[in-house]
Amino acid sequence: MPKVKFYCPRWGAEDLDWDVFLEKVISSGYDGVEVYPLLTPEEKPAMLQALEETSLDFSLLHTVQNEGKDFAKYCEALERNLNELITYQTETIKPKFITSQTGREYFTKDQMEICFAICDRISAESGIQIFHELHRNKWSYAAHVVKSYLEDERFDEVKLTLDFSHWVCVSESYLEDQQEAIDLAIKRAVHIHARVGHIEGPQVTDPRTLENKEALNFHLLWWDKWMEHLKSSGIKECSITPEFGSYPYMAHQIGTTTPIASQWEINCWMKDLLKERYC
Repeated sequence: MPKVKFYCPRWGAEDLDWDVFLEKVISSGYDGVEVYPLLTPEEKPAMLQALEETSLDFSLLHTVQNEGKDFAKYCEALERNLNELITYQTETIKPKFITSQTGREYFTKDQMEICFAICDRISAESGIQIFHELHRNKWSYAAHVVKSYLEDERFDEVKLTLDFSHWVCVSESYLEDQQEAIDLAIKRAVHIHARVGHIEGPQVTDPRTLENKEALNFHLLWWDKWMEHLKSSGIKECSITPEFGSYPYMAHQIGTTTPIASQWEINCWMKDLLKERYC
């Protein structure tokens, strides 16, 4: 099997100072961190300094927010955001890759071709790969839509971050009748967000429990197929982020601000489960 590097999401731990957060990441057995930094630009110096003092890898997340339906403004924001993200480096460290939640679900293929071209140019100029996440609200929101892109030669170079939890939620099924779309996505995937969705939502309450076993097993089957594809393709290394999220992904107990389970513990459990399975 390929060597798997596990990334810890900064999501849900934003209240921790960077030094404290990274100490916790290292002690929990992760190889890197995954960060969405555009909402907290003031943290950039502390983040980079703390990362320089560790051996951890890091990747960055991206999305465009609040640009409405003006496509030209969207493209301007896409380019501006990505150009900002590639500055998150020093002489000794740089992002391993960027995962982008690109486009919108109502963009046409011609519009998305323009978006992908912007990403490809910035990736080539910076030397930082940009992958496109399967995600609700984006071009990649549903299995049948992504299938139509991956079968189109204009998009032969599009690489994916897999997050099947979104497709499960959108389809309101475990995609039993969309295997071709799954297979195509697996062949284009370079990174995985290992969150378990269910047919009524993008995150189960707790993947460790019996009532969520069916959902977990479907996702494990898909991830197994991805690992087998990488092995058969001769890929030597890959990466996974256990990405169970905080509120509102993680529900609160009724009438409180207390989460129904520990996000940190669940992500660590998922990391350990997949590490035992693939390493």
